[in-house]
Amino acid sequence: MLEPQGRNVQVALREIGDHIRYHAAMVNRAFHEENRLAWNEATAAHNSHKRDQAKFFREGGNTLFPEEMALLGDIAGLSLVHLQCNSGQDTLSLAQRSAIVTGVDISDTAIAFACKLSEESGIPAKFHRMDVYDWLEETVQGAERFDIAFCSYGAICWLSDLNTWARGIAAVLKPDGRFVMVEFHPFAMTLDEHWTHKFPYCRGGQVQNWEEGIGDYVAYSGAALTPSGYVAGVKDFKNPYRSHEFLWGIGEVVTALLEAGLTITALQEYPYSNGCKQFERMRETAGGRMIPPEDVPNLPLLYGLAARKAS
Repeated sequence: MLEPQGRNVQVALREIGDHIRYHAAMVNRAFHEENRLAWNEATAAHNSHKRDQAKFFREGGNTLFPEEMALLGDIAGLSLVHLQCNSGQDTLSLAQRSAIVTGVDISDTAIAFACKLSEESGIPAKFHRMDVYDWLEETVQGAERFDIAFCSYGAICWLSDLNTWARGIAAVLKPDGRFVMVEFHPFAMTLDEHWTHKFPYCRGGQVQNWEEGIGDYVAYSGAALTPSGYVAGVKDFKNPYRSHEFLWGIGEVVTALLEAGLTITALQEYPYSNGCKQFERMRETAGGRMIPPEDVPNLPLLYGLAARKAS
């Protein structure tokens, strides 16, 4: 029979094992791989519209919006991992605020661009080209831990398994570490581009397949998503690869984080979108905020969340 101290060690080992046990059957690798190919194509088109980004950052440019900055607070000197970081513009913006940053993304094109942008701008950052699940699993098994994990704007819909993701985040955070996210509101995803209620809400991660793949939303959004300056770039972009989204409700995101042992410290909803014109006839207001046209009542278009790991 185990002595009390032995039982405590056994429990601790079991808890660690729970953190690093990744159930491959729950993570849809095939859809992730097709999404990687679609993002490779779309990312090149997106960056083609952005004028001299290295110069923009060298001159102190920043791509963050007030919502994520408020939730993050003072990050100077803190280690921060930016999950699903795309081409690294927000990652480098976090580094501009004196964080020690690491970016992770599945897209080869995005990470290659991020590394080049870091070098040419002179802003230090580490980048990893990996599926977020692979990176979390590898990092959990190593010694590196972070003060903050962060993701934003179109990250959650690419996750095929929320529980594995949330457990991984909790495991790579230091004691008292924080998770912060700002994301498009899942209720807004029930609407088509004409503001018509077309899709069901909260489908438990059910897959939504898009034969047309990831589009050129940067071209559609214009200056609001190109703070370094807009250029015509790629015209009439057509993605040769389809994409697959996994739709989760806010309650499912919150529950996954709670079950991973994190404490929710903030949950905000915003009646506007930042930068991205998700729907037709959106009106742009100060700071790149997008609101519905006058004939559409206001509705939640973004939400923000912060959580903390026990010390």
